[in-house]
Amino acid sequence: MTRPNFLVFMTDQQRADHLGCYGNAHVRTPHIDGLAARGTVFDRCYVASPACMPNRSAIMTGRMPIAAGARMNGVPLPLDSRTFVDVLRDAGWRTALIGKSHLQNMTDNAPAWRNGLDRAPDQARRNGRDDPAYEQESIARWRDPGHAVRTPYYGFDHVELCLEHGDEVGGDYQRWLEREHPGADALRGSAHALPGGSAAPQAWRTALPERLYPSAFIGERTCAWLEQHAADRAAPFFLQCSFPDPHHPFTPPGGYWDMYRPEDVALPPSCGPARADDVPLKRALHEELAQGRRPAGGSRMIAVTPQEARAAIALNYGSISCIDDVIGTVLARLDALDLAGDTVVLFLSDHGDFMGDHGLLFKGPLHYQSLVRMPFIWADPQAPRAQRRPDLASAIDIAPTILARAGLAAPHGVQGHDLAPGAPDAPASRCAALVEEEGHRPMPGSGLPKVRTVVTQDWRLSVHAFETWGELYDLRADPHETVNLWDDPGSAATKSALLWELARSMARHADDCPLPTRMA
Repeated sequence: MTRPNFLVFMTDQQRADHLGCYGNAHVRTPHIDGLAARGTVFDRCYVASPACMPNRSAIMTGRMPIAAGARMNGVPLPLDSRTFVDVLRDAGWRTALIGKSHLQNMTDNAPAWRNGLDRAPDQARRNGRDDPAYEQESIARWRDPGHAVRTPYYGFDHVELCLEHGDEVGGDYQRWLEREHPGADALRGSAHALPGGSAAPQAWRTALPERLYPSAFIGERTCAWLEQHAADRAAPFFLQCSFPDPHHPFTPPGGYWDMYRPEDVALPPSCGPARADDVPLKRALHEELAQGRRPAGGSRMIAVTPQEARAAIALNYGSISCIDDVIGTVLARLDALDLAGDTVVLFLSDHGDFMGDHGLLFKGPLHYQSLVRMPFIWADPQAPRAQRRPDLASAIDIAPTILARAGLAAPHGVQGHDLAPGAPDAPASRCAALVEEEGHRPMPGSGLPKVRTVVTQDWRLSVHAFETWGELYDLRADPHETVNLWDDPGSAATKSALLWELARSMARHADDCPLPTRMA
């Protein structure tokens, strides 16, 4: 298999330990666990950023978000980026994306400016990303029946796009639903929900049947693409099957809605109200909850009650099991088409979710393990044996690992490393993983999110640029990150060493692309 196929399953906002193969004894994920049983499970893979757009951009480019030019949600990946899919396509691979992309903005929300104005301030650099080419995933654009993604799209020659989440997904899915199942659109959204709600925030029992749900559509279209490819195998393929779930709103369809009972769900050990010694941001979020000021919608992190956390986890499990069943269908089709023996299969998510950790839900600038640790499974038919990798890996390692397996060189400027055992630049000796987070809206009781985190085998240190407080956790002694040692005199030497490592890591990941000007 000198030119292997690649099939990538990707989920949205799923924590690593919400899979059986990552130690969860409650959620049922037999097909994903089957991949793990014949492949490599990376136990310590970390995001480059704990938000959708920047981490997806990091995965696509093998570059940290700041270097890639997509530092936060709301800042699209530059179209002049050279993704690993571009490299595969140029080398002869057929490339396809079915499902969620989120390399460009889906919503049309106006930016919030740090200066407090409701208008754009004078900019230190020209935008360059305000033309229609950067609006291809925009919900507003998709209201035009003639709108379509221009291909190649970041290297993908075939794109069937899904926008947003839950049963409110738009894009090509919505057009398919209207075309193939007239009237089914009236079954979607909270306004058409079935009786029997949930205590979880942003949750409703969708009236969409399982066969019409976005996850089923993605599986059906993935199988159709594989069948088309099987008719002409002159070239290898790279196919990304990308699910908008289990990201909120929580709307698992049919029997997946009540597949798990909240009362049977185990809460994370750190779930509960904030303590006096917690960081100010966490305390402010819990004060919002206690005072009834918590925002009802959106993706910003919120505090939740234990009852709400149990309900959210139960529905999250239902969405994950739904996805697992779809993955099982796709893998069965891959095998039936006699493609499995030539196809490397990957499973990953773009980032995690607090899911009750520290009494929080969704995502935000507190880099607990539930948020920054991502699932990553690599199943290669040429190495069909189960193994677990405890060494540190990063989202930026995925691109160069795929390219190396394809026998292709990574472009100059790629900052990740080939994860294959014995690779010349394998990061087995990597001492730390770097995580970046940028935000453009201040958090309650805190300032503008701008965080840099370094994770080692034993520690996690986070520096908040506009705060006087920081975070330092001993992951061996305190795996649930409940005791912040930032101001602990006994941890001063460790803190100093980690700050040094953070500075060095940030310097190592500064952009060195393009090449310097040639000197005469």
